[in-house]
Amino acid sequence: MKMILISLCLTTFLAFFFLKKLLKRSSTTKLNPPPSPWRLPVIGNFHQLSLYPHRSLRSLSLRYGPLMLLHFGRVPVLIVSSADVARDVMKTHDHIFANRPITKAVDKVMNGGRDVVFAPYGEYWRNVKSLCMVHLLTNKMVRSFEKGREEEIELMMKKLEKASSSSSKLNISQLFITLTSDVTSKVVLGRKYSGDESTVDIKILVRTFAEVLGTFPIGDYIPSLAWIDTIRNLDGKVEEVSKAFDDFLEKVVQEHDLDADIKRSDFVDTLLSIQRDKMTPFAFDKSDIKLIILDMFFGGTASTSALLEWTMTELMRHPECLKKLRDEICTSSTHNLYVKEEDVENMNYLNAVIKETLRLHPPLPVLVPRQLSKDVKLDGYDIAAGTQVIFNAWAIQRDSATWGPDAEEFNPERHLDSPLDFQGQDFKFIPFGSGRRSCPGIRLALTLVEVTIANLVKRFDLRVEVEPHGDGKPDLAESAGIEASRRFPLIVFPTSAVVLL
Repeated sequence: MKMILISLCLTTFLAFFFLKKLLKRSSTTKLNPPPSPWRLPVIGNFHQLSLYPHRSLRSLSLRYGPLMLLHFGRVPVLIVSSADVARDVMKTHDHIFANRPITKAVDKVMNGGRDVVFAPYGEYWRNVKSLCMVHLLTNKMVRSFEKGREEEIELMMKKLEKASSSSSKLNISQLFITLTSDVTSKVVLGRKYSGDESTVDIKILVRTFAEVLGTFPIGDYIPSLAWIDTIRNLDGKVEEVSKAFDDFLEKVVQEHDLDADIKRSDFVDTLLSIQRDKMTPFAFDKSDIKLIILDMFFGGTASTSALLEWTMTELMRHPECLKKLRDEICTSSTHNLYVKEEDVENMNYLNAVIKETLRLHPPLPVLVPRQLSKDVKLDGYDIAAGTQVIFNAWAIQRDSATWGPDAEEFNPERHLDSPLDFQGQDFKFIPFGSGRRSCPGIRLALTLVEVTIANLVKRFDLRVEVEPHGDGKPDLAESAGIEASRRFPLIVFPTSAVVLL
């Protein structure tokens, strides 16, 4: 018995000795996290965010560096604010940064991420993205929708002509959201729903959805404070948006099911046909189809209308750019009143104007977040798996080290002799992201924007109402939310421009 006690004591002592050595050794292996601003207990750095996260995050990055670690409650969040670091994340280590965090809104509206934008990186995501690319987003498919775009643009032109003849003002922001909504409806859903009284107002629904997605859900980061989301009605809005979209998309799918024998070429019919015939190597049902449709509809409506708004806002603020653009349009398109898409392809200055608008007003100033799937060393810093990653595209695209001392100014000429492009290869210019999770619908959106701006500038002069202390130019105030569109609608007085035929 005595020997047993001595053995136990000796074993305990040796175990304690080796454990102490092991703990000491592990404590000397210090991690090197990115620089962080000070944070408060429980809430972390939440108090340092404003209604415009892209602006407050840039202010912090100017002090703490282009790679900065924040804490939103218990969740570490990496902020990327430079092109060099963005390249490391979205090119060198893209595969381990390819997941998405699932927020309360995404979980509710997108069924935990069964769509293209928020689906976890893997086989399902690759397959549904491929479906969208092949059957909707290729250059050939985009060109096939030209007639539908032309019809809706001409309807918008008639509204502008009517306002011009009566010298009345017009909410062109509303015209833009109607245009993009109707074009996207025809392409994706098979018909327009804007005049359907039995359907919810899609335009309002899209705006509400953008607002919900752009709101930081406190409960996701600090569970003990989840009641705040209830008080500020975020939970109620999520529930409302989820139900409204589900009801609307259910109606769309049922309409296509009832008319299954009618041969059409819209995206919904294509998806339903593929699903019915089990033509994919993976399983997806009608609820998944509705979420894929929602992605395409939202991406083709909210961001596109915001880009149209900002493009016209900047042109109205810079009449010398507007004149130069009109001269190019009238020179390139002389055969009739309507500017064709084939004419637009040769307009270098129009391309430069849109690129400069995308630089200053990216559709998503803060790109859709990603989530790190395993530990990694980045730019000399240790980043832990599970860290969320936010790319501040707005800050990267206004970096004076890249764009010069006039980085905050609207100057389309900077793009005329520049090789920089926004397709995701140049990390100084990433309005649509880059890598595996970049936006796949760039061409679909830009084709509509280019031909709309060309026709609008060729045929109309727009002016805003001059206020007592105003300068006669539209303001640049931004709305809060994921897309940062104009805070106030762009109200204009249109007059016919002199068109050279």
